[in-house]
Amino acid sequence: MKYSPLARSISLGTLAVALSLPIAAQAAFIEDSKASLELRNFYMNRDFRNSNDGTGVKNPTVTGKAPAESRSKSEEWAQGFLLRYESGFTEGTVGVGVDAYGFTGLKLDSGGGTSETGLLLPRDNKGDVPSSYGELGAAAKFRISETTLRAGTLMPKLPVVSAGDSRLLPQTFQGVQLTSLDVSNLTLNAGQLERDNQRNSTNNEAMAISLHNGKRDTSKYSKSNANVSNKFDFFSGSYKWNDQLTTGYHFGKLDGVYKQHIVNGVFTLPIAEGQSLKADLRYAKTSDDESSGIDNKAISGMLTYQLGYNSFGLGYQKMSGDTGYAYLLLTDPHLVNYIQVRDFAATDEKSWQARYDYNFAGLGIPGLNLMTRYVKGSNIYMGAGQSRGNEWERDTDIGYVFQEGPLKNLGVKWRNSTVRSDISVGKVDENRLIVSYTIPLL
Repeated sequence: MKYSPLARSISLGTLAVALSLPIAAQAAFIEDSKASLELRNFYMNRDFRNSNDGTGVKNPTVTGKAPAESRSKSEEWAQGFLLRYESGFTEGTVGVGVDAYGFTGLKLDSGGGTSETGLLLPRDNKGDVPSSYGELGAAAKFRISETTLRAGTLMPKLPVVSAGDSRLLPQTFQGVQLTSLDVSNLTLNAGQLERDNQRNSTNNEAMAISLHNGKRDTSKYSKSNANVSNKFDFFSGSYKWNDQLTTGYHFGKLDGVYKQHIVNGVFTLPIAEGQSLKADLRYAKTSDDESSGIDNKAISGMLTYQLGYNSFGLGYQKMSGDTGYAYLLLTDPHLVNYIQVRDFAATDEKSWQARYDYNFAGLGIPGLNLMTRYVKGSNIYMGAGQSRGNEWERDTDIGYVFQEGPLKNLGVKWRNSTVRSDISVGKVDENRLIVSYTIPLL
């Protein structure tokens, strides 16, 4: 288990300051504290359907490699313990508080030639999977009115940087983040990140990027492989005009690698009782910083019609420019066709999505939900003189949260995915089974 020196010193210093204040000033710090322990059991299986057909993968991405042809599957099973603590704020003009985290993962099964899903458990220098791994982190927080500054361990959820939390343990960053709610209906965020800790890692390392490596024109770039940095600056602003419309502008810059501008808007039109139409529109422009070679424009949108307990969605996404869409490695990019396995964000790629959701409360089974979708991508740039590539992915999620009895609030989710792609993963059938239960401690 690794300890972040920055997070540890900040949290201990903040706690010392808080405890040195009069008891009356500490009241809110203690009374408003919240703590919980989440138990997350995660099983993951990847069946590489192209392992013996010799197809391979034409153009791997920066994020990974095609599965070896001699390998038919990868399989891992692990238990996670996620302890979260959030204090209140001390009284006074400047409120002081601290957030602390302790995450541990235990290997239950990973071996026999099927380890290394690349997504669940870490590997040591010898290539072995440790029996356990984890991290401790903390963030000091200071509040004036409705503005809060946090410094230390962060898990931002913004269009330009959204920490991933879809595996055993969440992704975390080290840095500072300022959040302001002082203006009614306006939410502002700004800050700087310096290091990140991936979901299957215990180390705080330099931030890398995910990027489809097919470039149409590299002649004007002096550095075509710059993809790691220790500095990410960001700004995000969103305004809620009314109950139907919210718009936003967001900026991110990974020093020496890329600059990104994102504008988005969400509009919901009530039609009748139990019916609505929602439009989610997004545009991003990403350019190089210090001649890294990154150049992309991405438009994406999702139209969702809700009818009672049903919802029907249609999405479209298009990439243009010399490269694919760039974002921090293993974060969740702000794209409507970023789904379970693929992001459909390769160079020149066009993709569409059809989605259906159903809440079984409509049949008298509250807590049971179904989601199924299909995304088809085409026109992927594979290199000069090569034919264009294609890919598709089909996902199904079935989840149930117990509503009463001794298992109340226990969640069980099965996630199934089938992928056929000319890039990255190739042909893969994937299953994930996640059982989670959160115990309130404070």
